[in-house]
Amino acid sequence: MGKLLFTVKAFSQVQSRLTTTATIEGGKSNANMWFAFGTLAAGGLATGYILQPTVDAAELELHPPHYPWAHKGLLSSLDHASIRRGYEVYRQVCAACHSMEQLAYRHLVDVAYTEDEMKAIAAEAQIEDGPDDDGNMFTRPGKLSDSFPKPYPKEHAARAANAGAYPPDLSLITSARHGGEDYVFSILTGYTDPPAGVEVKDELYYNPYFPGQNIAMAPALYNEIIEYEEGKITLDNRR
Repeated sequence: MGKLLFTVKAFSQVQSRLTTTATIEGGKSNANMWFAFGTLAAGGLATGYILQPTVDAAELELHPPHYPWAHKGLLSSLDHASIRRGYEVYRQVCAACHSMEQLAYRHLVDVAYTEDEMKAIAAEAQIEDGPDDDGNMFTRPGKLSDSFPKPYPKEHAARAANAGAYPPDLSLITSARHGGEDYVFSILTGYTDPPAGVEVKDELYYNPYFPGQNIAMAPALYNEIIEYEEGKITLDNRR
């Protein structure tokens, strides 16, 4: 408010000087013209100052940088070995909280795994099925036709386990977020200490690429946390 009063006062002084100058040089009609101009200018700037929204550091977010993904070329395609490693990341880390229920085990057959390999992976999951002849639900080993199982039975269970946040389904996450792969990569690798003046709420983490900068998801990737077929890979060669 102090800045606003100073701004209005300054433009009032400018208006007064313009009026005086115009009176000396051009008479009463010019003075009236400059008076009107000064009044409109001061009023417009004062209104703009009032309506200008206050910038809160907690509302800002960094736009993810653009990375040179090998599959983004005009004639490029996804690397099957990368798809296989990506599924291992989901399977070993992301699947603990995030569903991917629009994808089934069969979708990775002849894309990243052989049919026998994928059958073995699917069989490791326990899928709820039924009812049986007695009307009861039961669990069975997964099949190729099954969707990837959800980590939580209901939304409220997911929120209770994640500080009130609901982990999004990852089936189409690169299409559902502005920035696509760049956004996902930046979120996963962008955790850092908050700068001075930025507060992080309890049970949340600071990530400059997330809207609001406070994210419920804990840092998920650490050096040698994921076991690939070719061994453990550090964050320096995570791509």
